[in-house]
Formats: sequence, C-alpha cells, structure tokens
Amino acid sequence: MGRLEGKVALITGAARGQGESEARLFAKEGARIVFGDILDEKGEKVEAEIIEGGGVAKYVHLDVTDENDWDSAIKLLSNRHSKLDILVNNAGIASTGKNLEEVTTEEWDRIQGVNLKGVFLGAKAAIPYMKASGGGSIVNISSMAGLVGVPGIAAYAASKGAVRLLTKSIAVEYGPQNIRCNSVHPGYIETEMIGGLLANREAMSNRLAITPLGIFATAHDVALSVLYLASDESRYVTGSELVIDGGITAQ
Repeated sequence: MGRLEGKVALITGAARGQGESEARLFAKEGARIVFGDILDEKGEKVEAEIIEGGGVAKYVHLDVTDENDWDSAIKLLSNRHSKLDILVNNAGIASTGKNLEEVTTEEWDRIQGVNLKGVFLGAKAAIPYMKASGGGSIVNISSMAGLVGVPGIAAYAASKGAVRLLTKSIAVEYGPQNIRCNSVHPGYIETEMIGGLLANREAMSNRLAITPLGIFATAHDVALSVLYLASDESRYVTGSELVIDGGITAQ
C-alpha cells in the first residue's frame, strides 16, 4: 500500500519541475491527483504518462491568480472524487535579480500575485472541501528566501516570507477542523527556475561554496519532503517549516 493510498490531492504548478515531481510521486504512492498549470501541452503530457504508469491523474488549466480557474479546478476535482485531502500550493515564479529600486510596480505585483495571492486563493478554495472531508493537509512551497534576507530578490523574498506566516495563520485557524498546514523552504534546486544559474559555472560554484552539503537538491528531494507533510505520517505536524537547503540557513 502506498503512503497516500485513498487520498485525493490537488497540486499547482505541476506541468514541470518540482510540481511535476510531486505529481508523479503522489500518484506512485496511491493518491488520486488533479494537477494544474498554465503550460497545457506539458501538463497533458505528464497526465498521459502518469496514467500510462498506472496512476490516477487529471490535468487542468489553472492560473493560480485567477479565482475563476480555482473554482473550475475544485469543481472538476469534486465531480471526479467527491473529496479533497491534500493541497500543494507549489506554483511560483522567481524574481528578476534586480535591486529593490529597479523593480517595477508591475513586476512586484506579478510576483506577489503568483507566489502569495495564489496560495491564498488555493487555501480559500480548498478549505471548505477539506472541512467536508473531515480534515486535510495543505503544503505551501515557500523558500529559504522566506527565512533570511537575500539581496537582489526582494520581491520574491517578500512573497515567500508572507507565505511562511500565512501558513502559520491557516494552521492555527483551521487546526480545530483537523486541517494541517505547513511550509517547505527549498534552497537551490536543479529545476528550470534556476536554469540561468546552472548554466553559469562561476555563479554555480559560488552557491555551492556556501552550501555545507556542497550539492544542489533535485526536485525529487523536495517532493519526498512534501510527501511526508501530505501523508498521515505527519499527523501531529502543523504550522511548521521544513527547510531543504543543504544547510545554508543554518550558518
């Protein structure tokens, strides 16, 4: 029996990268999943591959900043499975690497919209269904930049720091309804989001030099941690922060 056998999960930003890894792992562990993204062609390909491998999955177009998209995704999930046990708010975008005074209002709003408003809308849409299901687990993907100051990515860090505290508020507010909420704080993960860094040998060496473990994580490393928080193995864990950064923020 899989670690998520009998569970129904909704995962955002899952057409590629970290979210894709979570979707594949959850399906392998027995969850019936609905996953969303705005990259429809890639999402449909992932859906087909999961089903071909024996999993239960459905891709849905989901712009996490659009409340109507959330309503459609939740309704589709409810019609297919009649309950919701797990929400992974994974969708996110990175900063543009500018100093604060160079960031435009449009850039700021876009980053806060995807990284913070998307988490708010996801929780708002999912919680009523979790209450009706007798409880659930919400996992919000933050970042090590949500824990410490990082120069050049103020808009991103602000959004991820806010996700950290939104997570704690949800945990306290909905714990009595048996809804848990935790945040995950990855460091440097080998995904397309840091593709520019991975292509720059000097920059990559500099990041590795400040990482005590001396390696970057893979998307699967993060997915395994998300799996723990989504499963009943973490039934007494809520309002917490799971840091996956190779030791960077421990210094």
